[in-house]
Amino acid sequence: MGPVMQADPRVNRLKLYELRILLAVAHAGSMTRAATQLAISEPAISRAISDMERTLGVCLLDRNSKGVEPTAYGRALIKRGVAVFDELRQGINEIEFIKDPTIGEVRIGATSTIAEVGIIAAVIDQMCQKYPRVSFHVVAATPATLLQELRERNLDLIVLLTFDPITSDDIVSEMLYEDRLVVVAAAGNPCTRRHRVELADLVNENWTLPEPGHPVTSIVAKAFHALGLDAPRVTATAAPGRIRDNLLATGRFLTMVQESALHFGSLSSLKVLPVKLSMTGGTTRIMTLKKRALSPAAQLFIEHIREAAKPLAKRE
Repeated sequence: MGPVMQADPRVNRLKLYELRILLAVAHAGSMTRAATQLAISEPAISRAISDMERTLGVCLLDRNSKGVEPTAYGRALIKRGVAVFDELRQGINEIEFIKDPTIGEVRIGATSTIAEVGIIAAVIDQMCQKYPRVSFHVVAATPATLLQELRERNLDLIVLLTFDPITSDDIVSEMLYEDRLVVVAAAGNPCTRRHRVELADLVNENWTLPEPGHPVTSIVAKAFHALGLDAPRVTATAAPGRIRDNLLATGRFLTMVQESALHFGSLSSLKVLPVKLSMTGGTTRIMTLKKRALSPAAQLFIEHIREAAKPLAKRE
């Protein structure tokens, strides 16, 4: 063990319930609203904040006619306070897991991309059979929102399909596998009966693709432009989901998806057309917050998703 650091007496004077009150006030933007949420009186709220300010010798909140707003000092303490309560919650979860390894909670973030949804669903299904009392909360949002939620410790991890590198000093990013893009159709589509298909042969087919600007839609356009062709006319713009899947099931539509969608997702009955594509379909990654201890259940989820990704990671 290293030398024992001398305790700051101010730390001993700060109380956990005062820190909880500060977080509640900052979140509510008003002492009145915070008092209602915490079911305590407004004078008790004011007294707790004043005691903290007196202990630290700084002003934690700016008061105005609209309510309160944290000062720079307040924001610094709030940031650490969020971490304190998160670590306590993780500690309690770990104790519960030690008492009974079949219980726990995992909070996962993802977008609606089938490359993410498919592998997450597969892992949840597998873990539910082994650990029936572990609960899973999956949040769907944009990458920017997911990263913010991860930083605020509202999520344990993110499973994210990325087309461009995400570099950040506070995020740990681990690649599960590199995806490939493939052109697919239902078994009844005439294109699936051809032994050889060139991309140029598909320019006049019915395509269903996500909205303009979506990475997959942009990649399709670039692939055709590289051959000196206009991008195919998108007959039906539809995000990945039931509408797209129903259109494909008619046998009259094509689309482009990540190959992993055929491995994990609901599209396993589709046929891959023998079209040569040089571009990748991004990389699927696990992202966690650096220097944050994860609960045993979250660690188990990561172990299982690594195992589930191995067949795709080993592809040539």
